[in-house]
Amino acid sequence: MRTLWKGAISFGLVNVPVKLYTATEQKTIRFNYLHEKCGTPIKYERRCPHCNIEVPQEEIVRGYEYQKGQYVILKDEDFEKIPDEHNKTIDIMDFVDLVEIDPIYFEKSYYLEPSPGGEKAYALLKKAMQDTGKIAVARVTIRSKETLVVLRVYQNVLVMTTIFYPDEIRSTAELTGVQTEPKLHENEIQMATNLIQNLSSHFDASKYTDTYRESLLEIIRAKIAGGEVTQTPQQETGKIIDLMEALRASIAATEKSNPPAPKKRSKRAQTG
Repeated sequence: MRTLWKGAISFGLVNVPVKLYTATEQKTIRFNYLHEKCGTPIKYERRCPHCNIEVPQEEIVRGYEYQKGQYVILKDEDFEKIPDEHNKTIDIMDFVDLVEIDPIYFEKSYYLEPSPGGEKAYALLKKAMQDTGKIAVARVTIRSKETLVVLRVYQNVLVMTTIFYPDEIRSTAELTGVQTEPKLHENEIQMATNLIQNLSSHFDASKYTDTYRESLLEIIRAKIAGGEVTQTPQQETGKIIDLMEALRASIAATEKSNPPAPKKRSKRAQTG
């Protein structure tokens, strides 16, 4: 796995040097959009509709829309003015029980492993969290964004999971369909409860598979086996020339365009 970030967990006066790795990956089948007539992948350009030109990366800036059509431009030096005291540090603020945090807050998980020299402090924090049954609430700055996270133990490894801030969770007040509760009969409640009990079991992640993805892969494999494939047209390229041949040709070309300067006559020849 590729290291995404290096820093340290700040645990009271203890610093635990760690490295960060992505813990999850999407298994979604991805498609390229092709031109149906020739099978060439479609390109998406950064085009300015006002100037009607493709905009190079160096001319793209970040703008905050504070009113419709009105933007404040922020440059790199503006972001550098923000104090970044948590840079390279996962700063633990509180220890709480996992059941206190609703799953709606969880976003993406990362593995944390100790950097060289931090093995003992890492093991100490992990053991203390296991013994107390607590998880840590912390904050960290990654890619110029301060993020709220929780640290917990998973399969003998510390895992950091990013979580949403409270103001990032949308209110349910706008959902009009749940504002009034319909009247439920006791026998209906009892039957639903019995059904839940009959379907209850211990969670085993291995029994759940993405049946849609598997069905789509079967269709793709069948099309490949049946020869239903589209070949992207090859772009014409110049003749491949041997490296030594290219060097000789380059030297010859430069000699023709820059003829050698005439040799200077020696003083003896000039006076003779």
